[in-house]
Amino acid sequence: MNNFASALRKPMRRRPGVPLAARKPDDVIPPIGDGIRIIPLGGVEEIGRNMTVIEYGDDIVVADCGFQFTDDDTPGVDYILPNTKYLEERKDKIRAIVITHGHLDHIGGIPYIIDRLGNPPIYTREMGGLLIKKRQVEFPHLPPLDVRIVDKDDKSIPLSANLKIRFFGVTHSIPDSTGVIIETPYGDIVTTGDVRIENEDGVPVEKEIEQYKEFRGRKILLFTMDSTGIEKSGFSPSETTIVKNIDAIVAGAPGRMIIATFASQVERVIEFFKMARHYGRKIVIEGRSMKNNVEIIKHLNLVDTSHIIPLEEIAKYPPNKIMMIVTGAQGEEFAALMRMSNDTHKFIKLQRSDTILLSSSVIPGNEKAIQKLKDNLYRHDAKIITYLDSDVHTSGHGKRGEIEWLHKQIPYKFFMPIHGHHFMLKMHAELARNIGCPPENIVVPDNGSIIEIQDQGSRIVKLKEKAPSEDLVVEGLNIGPVSEVVIRDRKMLAEDGIFVIMALVNMRTGRLKKSPDIIARGFVYLRESQELLSEARQIIRNSIEATTVGMHPINFEYARNAVSEDVSRFLFQKTAKAPIVIPVIIGV
Repeated sequence: MNNFASALRKPMRRRPGVPLAARKPDDVIPPIGDGIRIIPLGGVEEIGRNMTVIEYGDDIVVADCGFQFTDDDTPGVDYILPNTKYLEERKDKIRAIVITHGHLDHIGGIPYIIDRLGNPPIYTREMGGLLIKKRQVEFPHLPPLDVRIVDKDDKSIPLSANLKIRFFGVTHSIPDSTGVIIETPYGDIVTTGDVRIENEDGVPVEKEIEQYKEFRGRKILLFTMDSTGIEKSGFSPSETTIVKNIDAIVAGAPGRMIIATFASQVERVIEFFKMARHYGRKIVIEGRSMKNNVEIIKHLNLVDTSHIIPLEEIAKYPPNKIMMIVTGAQGEEFAALMRMSNDTHKFIKLQRSDTILLSSSVIPGNEKAIQKLKDNLYRHDAKIITYLDSDVHTSGHGKRGEIEWLHKQIPYKFFMPIHGHHFMLKMHAELARNIGCPPENIVVPDNGSIIEIQDQGSRIVKLKEKAPSEDLVVEGLNIGPVSEVVIRDRKMLAEDGIFVIMALVNMRTGRLKKSPDIIARGFVYLRESQELLSEARQIIRNSIEATTVGMHPINFEYARNAVSEDVSRFLFQKTAKAPIVIPVIIGV
């Protein structure tokens, strides 16, 4: 067993194209002094895990606490979190976490991070508070959260002698979306959270104009804003237009209306309920996340939900009296719509008369999954409508025209783009320059960048030191730094598989007791590769005995290294594949 453990600890070979991130001791961060410190811990090199620190004197406010979903570069990882080491070392200074809205990229990290931060109070609007509490039910081992519900019209809330917060309404895709104003002795720090501008043909509606009037006359020291939609020019289609288009589709649907959208598009789901009521359709909800959010809609009494029926009763009603609101518009393998499309859903079989509406856009990276979903759907001859065919989806993130308009509503001194990949932040910074913000007043951060507003608010600088910013990941029950060696090995296993050798060596003679056993996974199909295995066994025997015969005592580590190199070379020559070779040599 010791030999086996030693074999597993053997360093794996470095592979081209899989760089290792440089590791260095954490920089020594200087004391804060009398300035204001802003540190994005996540959300400025990626989409997701939004978290920003605002620090003044002995007080810290944290804006948002999200996670990032994983992709093919992080096999085996559940979620990616912001690195909170900086905050953990200063948790006695944290006065509050303020939440802009209830999407997981802004609240998803709370269950994994909150106890590390000393369980500070969480200030949020009602929808966000309910979503936070509902998710927390899945973590019964944690102490109760201190969630404090505020209204966007509430006056400033004092957190300490020097910091106050207040919320202001913004338009996004979920109710109770807000921006946050953090009042400091030198002026306001304003963050929008995720935001878009409701408009009519590129002209902001009166509601938008009204909700930004409060910034007139305020001293805005620093403005930080969502950069996600900066690539796209102009204005997004208005949500009013989207709802009107979908309403017309529902009105003309001859059979069942099946609508797939993000469960997080709560405002649009509410409109679906209204449409179904208007056209006399019963509603069926399918998908765990959709059901959870509908429960919150019921709790807040945001819309009449009395026409919901259980899925099992769907056959009791004519097809033209049914509307289904389901998850799975991104082609998720086990989501409701995918199961319908591949005929594995227990209760629903798609029909020619169905109208299936995908009210969402393609999230980058999901293209293949959505292609597979659409292939499956079209095999059923139902009518399929997507955002490419008609305006049936608009993003919750404003395009460049909306972003520029919003900049002009807020008279800020300094600007820092957040929420997006680095190129998005650079494009957003360029927009700010083009409309008159001096270049020296703009800072583009990385995760962990320490930004300071110094000399009583007269200048903004980026320190050469950085807060710890390596990924913190959730893997099952474990939360900790990502192991690059482990991730690299998982990728290698996925690419070329594993080749395990089990050999028994006579301690007295150094010869093998019997032919070595071989276990291969993800490399070749053993039953069809007998000739290869036979040659491999001979290579193994020759390699081991060349090092162990006549050696007293036997150096098993030396023998393992030799057979690993010999077998790896042989397998690559024969197959052009490089599986992970793990030799287990046991003396008997």
